[in-house]
Amino acid sequence: MSIVEDARKGIITEEMKVVAAQEGVTEDFIRRGIAGGQIVIPVSPYRKVKFCGIGGGLKTKVNCSVGTSTDIVDVDMEVEKVKAGERAGADTIMELSTGGDFVEVRRRCIEATTLSVGSVPLYQAFIEAARKDGAVIHMREDDLFRITEEQAKLGTNFMAIHTGINRITLERLQRQGRHGGLCSRGGAFLTAWMLHNDKENPLYAEFDYLCEILKEHEVTLSTGNGMRAGAVHDATDRAQIQELIINAELGDRAHEMGIQVIVEGPGHVPLDEIETNVKLMKRMSGNKPFYMLGPIVTDIAPGYDDRVSAIGAAMSSMYGADFICYVTPAEHLALPNPEEVYEGVFSSRIAAHVGDMIKLNKRDQDLAMGHARRDLDWEAQFNLAINPARARQIRSERASADTDACTMCGDYCALKIANKVIKKLD
Repeated sequence: MSIVEDARKGIITEEMKVVAAQEGVTEDFIRRGIAGGQIVIPVSPYRKVKFCGIGGGLKTKVNCSVGTSTDIVDVDMEVEKVKAGERAGADTIMELSTGGDFVEVRRRCIEATTLSVGSVPLYQAFIEAARKDGAVIHMREDDLFRITEEQAKLGTNFMAIHTGINRITLERLQRQGRHGGLCSRGGAFLTAWMLHNDKENPLYAEFDYLCEILKEHEVTLSTGNGMRAGAVHDATDRAQIQELIINAELGDRAHEMGIQVIVEGPGHVPLDEIETNVKLMKRMSGNKPFYMLGPIVTDIAPGYDDRVSAIGAAMSSMYGADFICYVTPAEHLALPNPEEVYEGVFSSRIAAHVGDMIKLNKRDQDLAMGHARRDLDWEAQFNLAINPARARQIRSERASADTDACTMCGDYCALKIANKVIKKLD
């Protein structure tokens, strides 16, 4: 039986027990969430992982994406990026290579982490077709399903699969047009293939067969967002919403078959449309775990897109998004290096925490930090910080002559002055 079928039968598995303890909720809360489709725990029969619960009533999780490109194929660097993401506190890894030996890169990355690892199988299917036959339009349908199964057997825990792109979705896109074009690689591959071959998307047409593969290998389905906007002026357009409608319907079918399902959301969204997107996706999908890709809230800050994304991610989390895909400072400019991966994960982790302060009313850590700052308890401040090592480093590099204060205020530390006055009044 799958974990969904166990949950429906009232069985509380080891994964459910671990996640319940991590989240501070009851084991039956997790079981009911999985049975109803509101919570997932990505697992695999092929490798042991650190269990991670994603969904309603749980802390917002952060994904770290890595992977080679056609220009830079450095497997050792990708392994370092995986390690940097895990060290920074990512909850999951997605391996999204488009260059080099796909199997070798994915195998090395999976071996380098204890976290759940995701993938996008159609990247490999289309790129192998381009290498062998000269263009992605020559991709053979059977290869999509063969590669999905092969990647599952490597120990992949969840997969972004572009099930919601069909003829109707493309018609919406063609009639409306786009200011920023198609930013999804998977969406572009499928669109080109469908239009050239005048065929339906195999992942949509043969969805039940796809589900058989996913269920056999206990892979969590993440319904890919191939029609997401690549510019804020395209946010929440007809093509995106049409894809959501299809993905919501297919997500229900997959869950009925005993498969865990995540619904992916858009990428570039202005602040005033984030709440609409989150609530619309939650409502249409039956409150399935919602995976927000960023979102980028302005298009004019290349080099700072980890910060731009953190603004959108914090709001997304606050309104109910369950899972955030990080963005690095290199987004839109270059393949990120390990340092940029590390920074990107922390930016998204901060955003997730900010959202959870509202969504889950989780403010104990902030309250404790307020007390530690009031009391000038530096050790407590370091321990409560989201990145203790960085906080310690900055203070040690610019230490104040007054060990109680910092060099921002020095002798005129407001807290130190106020504390003395208060003590005298007492």
